[in-house]
Amino acid sequence: MNMDTARSPIDGPLDANTLPAALSEGTFVFREDPINILILDDEPKNLTVLETILSDRGYRLVRSETADQALLALVGTEFALLILDISMPGMNGFELARMIKERKKTAHVPIIFLTAYYNDDHHVLEGYGTGAVDYLHKPVNPLILRSKVAVFVDLYRKNREIESANRALFAEVSERRRVEERLRELNDHLEQRVSERTEALKESDRRKDEFLATLAHELRNPLAPVRNAVQVLHLKSPSTPELKFAKEVIERQMRSLTQLIDGLMDLSRINRGRIELKKGKIELAQVFQEAIEASRPLVEDKGHELVVKVSAEPILLNGDLTRLAQVFLNLLNNAAKFTGTGGRIELSAQRHGREVVVSVKDNGIGISTAHQQSVFQMFSQVEGALSGSQGGLGIGLSLVKQFVELHGGRVEVKSAGSNMGSEFLVRLPVITEMSRGSIVKNEEDAPALPASQLNVLVVDDNRDAAFSLTMLIEMTGNTVSMVHDGEKAVEAAGKNRPDVVLCDIGLPKMSGYDVARAIRRESWGKNIFLVAVTGWGKDEDKRKSEAAGFDHHMVKPVDPQLIMRLLGDLKPGKK
Repeated sequence: MNMDTARSPIDGPLDANTLPAALSEGTFVFREDPINILILDDEPKNLTVLETILSDRGYRLVRSETADQALLALVGTEFALLILDISMPGMNGFELARMIKERKKTAHVPIIFLTAYYNDDHHVLEGYGTGAVDYLHKPVNPLILRSKVAVFVDLYRKNREIESANRALFAEVSERRRVEERLRELNDHLEQRVSERTEALKESDRRKDEFLATLAHELRNPLAPVRNAVQVLHLKSPSTPELKFAKEVIERQMRSLTQLIDGLMDLSRINRGRIELKKGKIELAQVFQEAIEASRPLVEDKGHELVVKVSAEPILLNGDLTRLAQVFLNLLNNAAKFTGTGGRIELSAQRHGREVVVSVKDNGIGISTAHQQSVFQMFSQVEGALSGSQGGLGIGLSLVKQFVELHGGRVEVKSAGSNMGSEFLVRLPVITEMSRGSIVKNEEDAPALPASQLNVLVVDDNRDAAFSLTMLIEMTGNTVSMVHDGEKAVEAAGKNRPDVVLCDIGLPKMSGYDVARAIRRESWGKNIFLVAVTGWGKDEDKRKSEAAGFDHHMVKPVDPQLIMRLLGDLKPGKK
């Protein structure tokens, strides 16, 4: 490294005898990592002088007395600087410099020439022409030499630091590339896992939907003949108190099972985003009427007092009458179930600006604070339900939340705690301006239709369902034939030419879809009114029925009144 002194530079040439005194004036800075400097002179004493001038622990001076020694040193050692004498026996300094510059490994090493003889300008130019960076004459000024050497040593150190930084940067870049590549691999793997997981979830959802649909179908099939049989009992059996009680129990429990099945299917449709609301302008009072009528059997069975408080002013909603009635039916049934015998349930509604707030309040078992946030989750059970033997799958309140939100509203629950009663608040947007649109009426409000006189074919492999439905249709003045498989259905339709075919879908030998297609292919089958009566009730099932040629799709257990109204709308021989 360069050496600074506190005194004036020493002027004039130095020899071996005067250097120690001059150098004693300087201050040395030592380096732990010495820099290699090659010094070449055929005179050993001149090498000694150079070693004395450049004495610094930061330098490692390598002596050479011939060009061959210098070349040999250059082969195995990296040097920051070469200090060469020009006049030497054999190969002179100029020739050596040319050889050094021709080698790729040493071409970048700076060369300083020292000479006592080659002082002419053309010699200087020749020295620079060989690639030298400096040209000094002997005797050399020690301070100038040290200064020049220090410059090249610092330059070497900086270059080495830059190379080291470049290597580190390259290593970092390589490492980053390796990490990025690894991240890409992990990301690809993660995407693949996510894709596989998504497909697995889709498959799981598909299987769940299939299971729910199959479960609903299997449960609806036995409910259909039960419902038909109850209707027959209503029409034919004597009106004794015991029979009346038995019929009401069967009808009430059958209605509960039907609601449970429908609730499961509704949740499945909502989760798949496939439920569609049939919205129209409706009165809140009409919604309440539907819900109260449906909940009346349970409320009366528990001996509750139901208090209804509704404003005399009509409150209009843009909603689906069936779904909103289902919301308040579930809330009323929930209040009835979780309130002890002889309790009080209050249904009230108040309009606040652009929304109506409906309250369903009871003095039942209440809900603890910890459970109030989870009551609207699917399959959630109100605390105390099991101990109170209330049962249920815990889907009613989940449906309430889903249907209310589909109508742009929100629902919340309030309770002071266990045995302190509960209050459910439903907020729904109201219609603020009267419009010319008509108010939606439920088809239940339509008057009962007269008996019909049609030729009807009933097709069902469930013999109880087929016999009970046949019996009901015959009671209203129709001619009915009955078969239990698909092939016989097509054969009977061709032979009897019925006005209406009530056909199950899951039939032996031929499915109901195939039966419909076979009938529609015949000229006599164009005007037959085909009705699918099945436990399969998904939207996809309804689309399949329509595509096969069915005019109507009814889901078991079908209300016998609906079938009789449907038949009452038809004329013999016409669709």
